[in-house]
Amino acid sequence: MGAQLNIMPQESRARLLSRLGGRSIVFVGLMGAGKTAIGRKVASALALPFIDSDHEIESVSRMTIPELFEHYGEAEFRALEQRVILRVLEGGPQVLSTGGGAFMNADTRAAIAAHGVSVWLKADLDLLMERVSKKQNRPLLKNDNPRGVLERLMMERYPVYANAAITVLTRDERKEVIAAEVVASLGAHLDSSADAEGVQS
Repeated sequence: MGAQLNIMPQESRARLLSRLGGRSIVFVGLMGAGKTAIGRKVASALALPFIDSDHEIESVSRMTIPELFEHYGEAEFRALEQRVILRVLEGGPQVLSTGGGAFMNADTRAAIAAHGVSVWLKADLDLLMERVSKKQNRPLLKNDNPRGVLERLMMERYPVYANAAITVLTRDERKEVIAAEVVASLGAHLDSSADAEGVQS
């Protein structure tokens, strides 16, 4: 399956990109779901630029995400995150990986719906814990019970993430396999959307 991703037939890619138009493919989901890793694979398969919104935020602010949280608090960070994502969305088509809290903002969700196709990488708690425990740069997990924090975030955010156009289950599998499933789901979604528009017109 991974091989299929890398040698995606030109015709299939052209069809998908034609249906995508100027929109961006926007990955949403919790920290550790693999938005950046899978996003890069999908961007490579479709020959699209890849952008990580957290990297963009760090670039414009000249501060790291943990530093922004520490100096300005989460509310100010979310406002900056929203402005950066809105600006990035104007430059599609591209693949955009967003921070875990970005999709919780109603204005950001509306902008993503208007200028992109959202893909939720849905992961279970054990997988997320295994991945995030390897990194120390997670501001929301700097407490005595990171598992409890992740559980709470899942309860708060998963019902909102469920509004994404596409949901793909991510798991302990090769990145190429998950990325190939994203591309297949994206193609099916764009085809069905185009067919629906054809019926309406």
